[in-house]
Amino acid sequence: MVGTFAEAVRGWVAAGRGGIGGLAGEVEEAARRDGVRVVVLVEGVSDAAAVRELGVRLGRDLAGEGVCVLPIGGAMGVGRYVGALGGGELRLAGLCDAAEERWFARALERARYGTALTRPDLARLGFHVCVADLEDELIRALGAGAVQEIVEAEGELRKFRTFQKQPAQRTRTVEQQLHRFLGTHSGRKEQYGRSLVAALDLAHTPTPLHHLLAQL
Repeated sequence: MVGTFAEAVRGWVAAGRGGIGGLAGEVEEAARRDGVRVVVLVEGVSDAAAVRELGVRLGRDLAGEGVCVLPIGGAMGVGRYVGALGGGELRLAGLCDAAEERWFARALERARYGTALTRPDLARLGFHVCVADLEDELIRALGAGAVQEIVEAEGELRKFRTFQKQPAQRTRTVEQQLHRFLGTHSGRKEQYGRSLVAALDLAHTPTPLHHLLAQL
């Protein structure tokens, strides 16, 4: 039933009802009804797919544990979600890109989770920062060769080789080319968010993902 809770939260936020503290009663009632105790705020559906897949790899049922992994449609919206969900019984956690760290820190500061929050402060609160983003973390963890094998298994190696020949890609490293390729059309980032995590050696799980799951 976690999906029902997530849909309700998105509806509240879309309707502009995400003021800090203003939804505490409604949020907590919906959370109790659906068994949600932790909400993990992530920027997009590819991040959510990766977090859920890592849960599977670790033998965990995140939804069954009351963990709702909630894509927020970009970091600039995080303040509305923290405003709607924070300040009550629910525990918040999250994952963000390094370039968007400031949005998450400001949202948590406004919701009185602390002042002048640093990256270690965010980590203690359960919010972890990917450098530069989750795809970059996963490509480095797996290595370019292994990622290309995954691209081949997904039936897209020929497309990737064609992509590499584009003038804008010729001076980039293979890692940079892969990173750009994963985001070139709708649905691909989500597809590879699952596939890359599914192929991970768990001993080399990117640090932000490892610490996020360990704290849930």
